[in-house]
Amino acid sequence: MKVQGKNIVVTGGGNGVGRELVLQLLNKGAMVVAVDINPDALEETVGIAGKNPKLFTEVVDISNKEAVFAFVKNAIEKYGIIDGIINNAGIIQPFVHLNELEMDRIERVMNINFYGTLYMVKAFLPYLLKRPEAHIVNVSSMGGFLPVPGQSVYGASKAAVKLLTEGLSSELRDTNVNVSVVIPGGIATDIKKNSNISNKVSAENSNTNMLLTPEKAAELIIKSMEKKKLRAYIGKDCNVMNILYKISSVFAMGMINKVMAANEH
Repeated sequence: MKVQGKNIVVTGGGNGVGRELVLQLLNKGAMVVAVDINPDALEETVGIAGKNPKLFTEVVDISNKEAVFAFVKNAIEKYGIIDGIINNAGIIQPFVHLNELEMDRIERVMNINFYGTLYMVKAFLPYLLKRPEAHIVNVSSMGGFLPVPGQSVYGASKAAVKLLTEGLSSELRDTNVNVSVVIPGGIATDIKKNSNISNKVSAENSNTNMLLTPEKAAELIIKSMEKKKLRAYIGKDCNVMNILYKISSVFAMGMINKVMAANEH
């Protein structure tokens, strides 16, 4: 679906990849509704966008089912039509093993990453089905197919997003709604800070050459929508590990274990 002239909702629009998605969609001629739980972050996005008249903001906690359904109802009434949604918002967990991870942390990760995506899709889908053309993009993660030590729950939430999207694709095959799942590797964003966690991985030791910039990630996500790609692996690390995982999952898991161990303080 070409984004020019379309009305598109982006979650996590207050920072990082979400903000870049908002800016690039606006530059391509879309009307954008940026959704975030942080009103100050949304205001910053508005300022960076030069107070573009095609940008609207909504403060929504996507982990709250009632809030999401109320937002969607109001959005249809306020903006008339929505042609596409990009479910980008997400958090990671503290870098600890499952045995050490508190249940409230587990529930928060699942509620935002999986249920937040599910609520948005479920609430918007009846309206999207009425459009001549519509598109749903759900952002998963390399951690959704490759287990990362200390990120097992995060990985499970993103694996659920991947399978949800692929299942939707089959169910919507004969409709006007296209679906994409985008699977990024590492992206240089503030996701750790936005997830309210600290971790043992040294930023100095991490391989920044393998990381996507938020700008590039947003560009590739929009390209996936416009090219109607069901599945898009983005980032050097993600593409390399996807190939290795298909050849030998044991070898790929061993490699990521060594990388994580080498980057710990």
